[in-house]
Amino acid sequence: MATLTQTIKHRRISEVSPARRLFMGIVELIIGILIYVLFAARLAPELLTTFNMTPGGIDVGQLADWVVPSRLTLTIFAIVCVGIGAYQIVKGFGRATNGMVGLCGLLLIFGFLIWQASGKTLNLSGMLSSAVLLAVPITLAAFAGILAERSGTINIAIEGMMLMSCMFAALIGSLTKSAVLGLLGGVLSAVALAMLHAVLCIKYKINQVVSGTVINIFSAGMTAFISQKFLQKYQTLNNPPMFTRIPVPLLSRIPFIGPILFNQNVFVYMMFLILIILQVALFSTRWGLRLRSVGEHPKAADTLGIDVIRTRYVGMLLSGVVAGIAGAFFTLGSVGRFDEGMTAGKGFIGLAAMIFGNWYPFGALGAGLLFGFADAIGSKLSLLGSAIPPQFMGMAPYLITMIVLAGFIGKGQAPAAEGKPYEKE
Repeated sequence: MATLTQTIKHRRISEVSPARRLFMGIVELIIGILIYVLFAARLAPELLTTFNMTPGGIDVGQLADWVVPSRLTLTIFAIVCVGIGAYQIVKGFGRATNGMVGLCGLLLIFGFLIWQASGKTLNLSGMLSSAVLLAVPITLAAFAGILAERSGTINIAIEGMMLMSCMFAALIGSLTKSAVLGLLGGVLSAVALAMLHAVLCIKYKINQVVSGTVINIFSAGMTAFISQKFLQKYQTLNNPPMFTRIPVPLLSRIPFIGPILFNQNVFVYMMFLILIILQVALFSTRWGLRLRSVGEHPKAADTLGIDVIRTRYVGMLLSGVVAGIAGAFFTLGSVGRFDEGMTAGKGFIGLAAMIFGNWYPFGALGAGLLFGFADAIGSKLSLLGSAIPPQFMGMAPYLITMIVLAGFIGKGQAPAAEGKPYEKE
């Protein structure tokens, strides 16, 4: 067991190749130049950007408006990105490379907001609150992917699990008039699909990508059929109760942070709870070591007495539980009804967040928040009178996803045995 632990830890320590270090440094330099050329240089020095620091309709945790000099702030952002890029090229940030790229991307997005709101007022706190809410399904989908892939099974069926959970959460919630029972029904439907995926991949050793694709297609077709046949015809079957905002005593009164993090619905709190549980369970317990060992070196784990097959089943079923919670969010925590295809690819974006986060829970959370922030911008542009169509900004999360999946983050530390069926000798 000690040897296995050392092997897994060794895989977590990786040096960034010179080529990738150079590429990332150039990208960060370009981001800095773009911030200055596209934003800072086009503004008058006297313009100010005003950020409202309390979400609309909330009377706790209020904070005075934040007023910043637009051009000066953007110039500082540009200098920071150029400095990060120069340091990346000369010395490199090692394992923090993805984080530095993410920071530069965040500065680019925030710089865009400062430029768009120059001479105007933008409710920054409200947008960040929306970003946290929009990040919930993406982050939970990433957590579901981590649980499956850390145990060695590729789970691209997360999108289908989420969509099925959406429908069953709405249906059962409407029939029982209970949001809790609706959530339970949604989770169970996702777990059923996870078990199907596990049996096909682990027992029958079907190609895991093909199995996941089939489940996604099945879920899309089945939910569309039931929606058209029953939910659209009988509206009482598509009117579930929703989880409302629950302010956390004392914490919700913290200026700025309180309304954003501690005056949300239960799904936001579950996201952070799952984050803590997953981080501790995977990297601070014997169970987590066994799960990761099965995803890294199943033969070595088997030699040490770990049941590889059972562990992979457990990882997949837990993945289904988290995916079910992510799917139920749409109908019980956001929209309040089921519509065909309402997950809109969030399961796939979650997989991109998992890759961007390098299969670590905190990294996946950061990526999920970044995607959620990009998603929240589009809804705010129309309020600023922007000439950029909101539909274009609505494409941002999907564009970021394609960039990530195209290899923008370089080679990640995927589990070594990921996607490889295991045969006990």
